[in-house]
Amino acid sequence: MVAIEPAHLVGTGGALGALCRHYLAGAVKQETFPLGTFTVNVIGSFVLGLVTFAGVTGDAALLVGVGACGSFTTFSSFSVATVRLWEDGHVALAALNAVGNLVCALAAIGLAWGLVQVV
Repeated sequence: MVAIEPAHLVGTGGALGALCRHYLAGAVKQETFPLGTFTVNVIGSFVLGLVTFAGVTGDAALLVGVGACGSFTTFSSFSVATVRLWEDGHVALAALNAVGNLVCALAAIGLAWGLVQVV
């Protein structure tokens, strides 16, 4: 059996995660609030929580956890969107975006932890 280099696993997962983020975030209607970015951050946190709490390690963790989840979620887009909301005078939406991303991502990780405990 041929071993796959860790960088190739991360890169492959990263490519898949980035494509999924592009299509999912684009499919979610976004007018004023960056709901697409919010959605991918919460889903990605849930998936990474499942991978982590299920004890996935090694190549699968590199492919899914580091690569796919790492590129699927997006802290930079979240940050820019929050600042743009603030600059455009949508201070409450900026605060909602900041707090909502954190709270919902942590709740998604908690849900993943709970599901793994049950199974």
